[in-house]
Amino acid sequence: MEPRSSGLQRLVREVVKFGAVGGAGVLVNLGVFNLVRHVSDLPVVRASIIATVVAIVFNYVGFRYWTYRDRDKSGRTKELTLFLLFSMIGLVIENGVLYLATYTFGWDSPLQSNVFKFVGIGVATLFRFWSYRSWVFRALPARETVASAESLLAQESRKQPPRQRVP
Repeated sequence: MEPRSSGLQRLVREVVKFGAVGGAGVLVNLGVFNLVRHVSDLPVVRASIIATVVAIVFNYVGFRYWTYRDRDKSGRTKELTLFLLFSMIGLVIENGVLYLATYTFGWDSPLQSNVFKFVGIGVATLFRFWSYRSWVFRALPARETVASAESLLAQESRKQPPRQRVP
């Protein structure tokens, strides 16, 4: 098997896992959004922000412990900080679409709100996928790279140290 196809297969697996967690997160997001809208008098965008925050927590658990469980775990504080930073940018993108639809165009029926909430989630998902895989859940070095580095270090350690001249 060629290395390219192996890399492509890994990317496809990653996209499928990301999509599964993200799809469940979309259901959580839309479910909480509609629940908050029906049981409270909160404006549409505030209800959406609450739903997005709940989905962010849900998604972090899914991404860390399933989609990216094989990724570097050494800097959890940095990882969580970056995750929250990029998630908040995604929140602004997602809810910005809903805000524009609601307050600029007046599209605020329950159906319209759900459609634009979903569109906002889609746009923000593109940004989130790129940022999470590039900055948050960084890949560990390839096994081949680690193996060659370890063999190089082993060779260097076997060499005798240069003799020092004693005056």
